[in-house]
Amino acid sequence: MRKDITIEHLLKGGEKLNKSALARQYNCCWETIDRRLNPDKYKKEKKKRIYTSKLDKFKEIIDAKLEENNIPATGIYYLLKTKYNFDGKYGIVRKYVSSKKENIIKELTIRFETIKGYQSQVDWKEKLKLQNIYGNEYVVSIFLIVLGNSRFKYIELTFDQTQSTLFKCMNHAFEYFGGTTEEILFDNMKTIVNQTKSSFQNVILNSKAEQYAKDAGFKIITCLPYKPRTKGKVETLAKIMNRLKAFDKEFKDINELDDIVKKLNYSLNFEEKSQAINDIPYNLFQKEKEYLIPVNTDILKNYYIPEKTYKVSNESMITYKGIKYSLPIQYVGKQITVLDEDNVIHLYYNANLIYSYNKNKKIKYNYKEQDYIDILKHSSFDYKTDQEIKEFIEHNLKSLDNIYIEKGEEND
Repeated sequence: MRKDITIEHLLKGGEKLNKSALARQYNCCWETIDRRLNPDKYKKEKKKRIYTSKLDKFKEIIDAKLEENNIPATGIYYLLKTKYNFDGKYGIVRKYVSSKKENIIKELTIRFETIKGYQSQVDWKEKLKLQNIYGNEYVVSIFLIVLGNSRFKYIELTFDQTQSTLFKCMNHAFEYFGGTTEEILFDNMKTIVNQTKSSFQNVILNSKAEQYAKDAGFKIITCLPYKPRTKGKVETLAKIMNRLKAFDKEFKDINELDDIVKKLNYSLNFEEKSQAINDIPYNLFQKEKEYLIPVNTDILKNYYIPEKTYKVSNESMITYKGIKYSLPIQYVGKQITVLDEDNVIHLYYNANLIYSYNKNKKIKYNYKEQDYIDILKHSSFDYKTDQEIKEFIEHNLKSLDNIYIEKGEEND
């Protein structure tokens, strides 16, 4: 290429150009002059190289399968090979499936800051193995829930992830928070999703979980495959639970371990700054709690506490696990529902709470004072006044074995 012929040389003088004369002057052909004066005219378009792959004609099939289900590359390769006569290597299938899944995740993942009272997230820290100071091993799980806006948390030590345990922990969380958010995001857990009937695009909720949500006042949102980062708040909390591993061989019994979990929950809410909000969660929770939906947790106890009914005897008592409990005399002959929760039993009639009793295996007869008075009045003490009966009770109470009489007004 002639480097001595430039546009500057050709245009020098400002006269009308004669390409033939310029060609003779520079001892070249006129096309060389024309090329210098009109470079765009001689530019050649580069032909793009078209790459083909044995996988090209199968990509639509792969895309459809990935959108419907979380199928691994090995499964896709086996399908193509056996049904569609694919003769390529597994490597190109794996590479395409991997890139496709990554794109799906990016498309479905939206990072957002939840508005107050709108969403919370639930998950488990599963099968954490810890030994006490005596070498006894415990396999425990930690229930996790975090409010999306304030990052206020509730965690609870459990021994399983059954549906009844899930409902029980959620009830405790609602009591701890003072309500629920409008929606709660769950993983694709079998206690929430009917996995046998669900597909990637059509989620069928577990019927009992769906009814529990309706009674509590929140909407269930599920996080299916390809959406792991949409529940990042609770996953971050799950990672924090690894702190409990530091207490391996440092606790005496399960009660002490439970206390450690409760102290961790307090620290995360009231003492430590959350990096996501750059503040202590409790400070933001003070504002978010105003937006929470109130929950009737007493009704929700029916989902995890087995109901049992007992007939009130003529002595105005029921017998539950070998121990007797009194009720007002107007309930004689009627069926009473007993809900057994931890150290307390609750007695209901037609879903209305009558009494709550603290459990004590050493006491065989448990009375409310007014019930005891009424029972005596309707037997051989019908001629005595309430005051006389009270004096009788006070005088003889010390001599009554295995009897406890709780003073005070009865529950409504």
